[in-house]
Order: sequence, then C-alpha cells, then structure tokens
Amino acid sequence: MNRIRSAAVRPLTAIATVASLALLAGCAGSVGGSDSDSDASAGEGFAYDASQDEIDDALADLEPVTLKFQPSAMSEKSILAPNGLDVKKAIEERSGGKITVDIVWGQAIASYADVDDALADGRVDLAFTLPSYTPAEYPAFDALGTAMSTLPSSPVASDLAANAAGVQAAWETPEVLAEFEDKNLVPLIPMLAAGGYSTMCSKPMTSLDDWKGKQLRVGSAAAGKQVTDLGATPVSLSFPETYEALQRGTVDCDLGQLAPNVEAGTFEVAPNIGVASDAGIARSAGAIAAGKKYSELPVAYQQVVFDSMSTTFSTMMEVVIGAKAMAVEQAKDNDGKVEPFDDDVQKQMAKYAKTLSDKTAKKAGVPDAPSTLNTAASDWQKSVTKLGYEDKGDFAYLDEWYPKDANYDELGTQLFEKAMADHRPE
Repeated sequence: MNRIRSAAVRPLTAIATVASLALLAGCAGSVGGSDSDSDASAGEGFAYDASQDEIDDALADLEPVTLKFQPSAMSEKSILAPNGLDVKKAIEERSGGKITVDIVWGQAIASYADVDDALADGRVDLAFTLPSYTPAEYPAFDALGTAMSTLPSSPVASDLAANAAGVQAAWETPEVLAEFEDKNLVPLIPMLAAGGYSTMCSKPMTSLDDWKGKQLRVGSAAAGKQVTDLGATPVSLSFPETYEALQRGTVDCDLGQLAPNVEAGTFEVAPNIGVASDAGIARSAGAIAAGKKYSELPVAYQQVVFDSMSTTFSTMMEVVIGAKAMAVEQAKDNDGKVEPFDDDVQKQMAKYAKTLSDKTAKKAGVPDAPSTLNTAASDWQKSVTKLGYEDKGDFAYLDEWYPKDANYDELGTQLFEKAMADHRPE
C-alpha cells in the first residue's frame, strides 16, 4: 500500500493550539455493502497491495463522489486536525482525485449524541464517534474500553500496544461489530482508544490520602466508579466548562487525556499531572464509522476508504503521544509537577480495575473480552518492541526525550495487515 502522509502532522510543535473537545460489518469476512444490498456496490475492486496504476484502472469508469467526513477536531488549526487532514489526503490521492473528502470541523453537522443517526441517514458519510458516551447502547464496546484500564501504562510503548490491541480485540468480538450494525453503521476502525488517562490538578495528587475528598471531572461512568473507589468524588461536567471550574476551585482535577487539555490551556490552572505506571483508568474510547452512502458506494471506492484506516491509526498515535510531550512542557512552564501515582494508589487502582473490567464484561455478555484484549496487548507489545518504539525515559521528562518527528506508519501497516485486512470490502 502506498502510504500518504500530511505535512500537517510533523512537527507537532508547529501546530497551533486552540480550544477543542475532550477527546478516536460482519463478524467475519468484509465490511460494507454486498451485491445483494445494492447494485451500486457491485463491480470489481483491487488488491490491498495494488499499484496506483491498477487502482486507477479499477476506478476508471466510476463517477466522482464527495464524502462528508466529521473528524474529532474543532478546526483545521486544532492539534487534532491531522486526524482529519491525513485521512482526506490518503483517500483523495489513492482515488486519483475521484473521491473528494469534505471535512466538517467541530461537529458542525452532528454532535456526538446525534452522529450515529447522522451517519445512518446520510447527513454525514464518515465520522469519529464516541460509543463510550452511550454504554447502554454499546455494552460490548464499553466492556473493552473498561478493560483498557487493566493494561500496563507508559507514555509511548504501552500506549501504542494498547491501541493496537483495542483495534484487534474489537474486530475479534462479534458483539462489538453487531452494535454498529444494529445502528446501520459500518465500523472502519471499531475502537480508537487514543491516549491513556492522567489527572491534571491544581495541586499535586499522588498518594491515596491526596485523593480523599477531592472532586474530579470525569468523562465516563466507569472512570467515575474508579474515582469513587479511591475516595474522591466524580463530577460530570462538559469539557468546555472544565477550565473555569478548575480556575474557580469548583473541581480539583480533570481526569482525561492530555491532548485536548493542551489545546484548552488547562495547565495554566491545573499544572500538576499524575500518571499511572501499571493499571490505569477506563478510557472513553472512540471509533471511525461510515454510514448509508459508504454502504452504497462501488466496492473499489469502499476499498479506497477502508485502506486509509492504516493512516488514520498511525496519525492518531503521532498526534496523541506528541501532545503528551507538549502537555509535560506546558505543565513545567506553569510550575507544575509530573509524577507517577504512589504505590498505594496504583495497587488499589489495579485491583479495582480488574474487578470492574470483569463485572462490566459479564454484564455485557462478553465475558471473554478482557482476556481477548490482554492477549492482543501482549502480542502487540512484542511487535512494538521489534519495531523499535520504546520509552527512552520517564514520563516527567517526555518533553526532553520524545522525538518530534516520531512516525508510526510501520505499526499502522502491521495492524492493518494483521487485524483489519480480513474485513476489507470485497
């Protein structure tokens, strides 16, 4: 496959930081429409490793199309913008310009609460979605996101392995795929776990005693349960309101990913970052899904879009991990500290994460989901090591040792070939 990259990805330090959001098929065979679904999806496709000339031949007689894509970023100046721009470039160049991708920034067509319906009725064609926001509608998906809290945590290697494992485990869990199908959606990447969770606090919070009585803004029910178990109080608050709440002392910390907080300027009012080194916090994971129009496209067009998911994954990891380095730098600039949680916190966090993960999976009817995820994570940790991706220092010094030109294309390609290729439209 000819990988397409956007200059917008590197270096991350050149990307302007503006206010943004909190952060993103069948159980076997291929995704997308079948010959029996629509005559439009009939026709010949091309091999995954086809040359551009072969792809051009396959698309030669097809009419040009435009797809509306709603990524996670608020604007093209966002730190998350490459998650949209790189996919647009990959699709347009691989299609020889026959597919035009119209990016819709800032959830302008459909909010996360409405995006599933917008995909199904054709208002949006491709989108970043947040199934974890509606766990009752995506219980199997939520079970995998909760199980993420049981995986090892590190700024680079473990996060890469966890995200690759999430993609693989989602494809290997029929119940997860069925949840998308029930909403007339086509999963392109059925789980994007993005970055691990950290605490961002006005004052350092590393020991178990530090947690007692604190109020933390959380983004999921599972994270709220973990916070409660540690003696703190979870607060449900929209992300745009978090900065002011921290500034006024209404909440003591935000619990979430570092990337959106880089944009929001959170470290001006909450410069103390707490990180896990073993088990962590359940993630509010996202996904990339397609809707009505994609299902009706000729198979060759579906393949062009699906093949771009390798780029989607590697770009996301470059953005997310690069943003961690920026977060560490901003925390230090605001006289903050970056510290791992004390052993007492870590042990209690790990114990409860396992209990919560097993309970959530059993309730969702996917009791094997945690073991599926853990097996995949172990395998991907080995692959990440072989590819030379490693943590070259402590989280607290990430801004000093993390390469600004980090590139995860090889991992994206391996993930596609191992976990996604069998689901390619055909």
